[in-house]
Amino acid sequence: MKISHRPPFNRGYTPLSPRSGATADMLMDFGVLVLAPGGGWESDSQTDERVFLLGSGSAVIQWEKKGAPGGTGVYERAEIARADLFDSSPFCLSAPPACRVRIEAGGAGAEFFYAATDNAKPFLPRLFTPEECRSEFRGEGTMLETSTRVVRTIFDDTSRRESNLVIGEVIGLPGRWSSYPPHHHPQPEIYHYRFLPQGGFGLTAIGDTPYIIHDRDTILIREGEVHPQVTAPGYAMWYLWIIRHIEGAHYGPETGTPFFIEEHTWVMGPEEAIWRPKK
Repeated sequence: MKISHRPPFNRGYTPLSPRSGATADMLMDFGVLVLAPGGGWESDSQTDERVFLLGSGSAVIQWEKKGAPGGTGVYERAEIARADLFDSSPFCLSAPPACRVRIEAGGAGAEFFYAATDNAKPFLPRLFTPEECRSEFRGEGTMLETSTRVVRTIFDDTSRRESNLVIGEVIGLPGRWSSYPPHHHPQPEIYHYRFLPQGGFGLTAIGDTPYIIHDRDTILIREGEVHPQVTAPGYAMWYLWIIRHIEGAHYGPETGTPFFIEEHTWVMGPEEAIWRPKK
């Protein structure tokens, strides 16, 4: 399922995939929060864990030290900034239920990506910094570099076992594939896209349905849907990915996910097996 949003996002919170109606089966809320210079935002929930990922701009972000019911009234504070999505790694606050969060945008304003889902497990809030974000050139040295991309894993089961979410970023290099070889998993996943330059585009296939992807588009990936994608030459494609663990099946090595389509797994083998033009 594709959700398009062409104009710039309005100030305040724009929901893109709420936990209701046609997107209820995604099991998580997702949207974009835009704050004017000096603008503020507060968040609290007794039932939901929440994620605030800074996309651009600067802000002072505060969160209660403990997520106890009723709150502690004692806040931790951090000044965070990000120049852009492509050349800098993210700050990302993971807040448990019953943890108040306050955000005040800096002089240039701020844009955040927001996600929330229910979580009954107790855990402490944590601000993930750019230095903690694992970044790798995945696919490098294979498939004639046709699927080399930058993958930033912000947190997963290895660093945030208590969370019901896995979150990260990918930068698709010009003319190259990502989410490849084609794969699927039972857990729902959300992709949100930006391009450099902004007028760029890419293509994805969700199951057997092709989509052209533009700046600010969002793709919803449901259980078992295969989802390879490619970036148009000349452009870079950034996308945020958020996976929601499901009952009895966390996403990751413990459940053997993702599941690669067997007929295409050979491309991860020796490059000599891949056709190349004769000189």
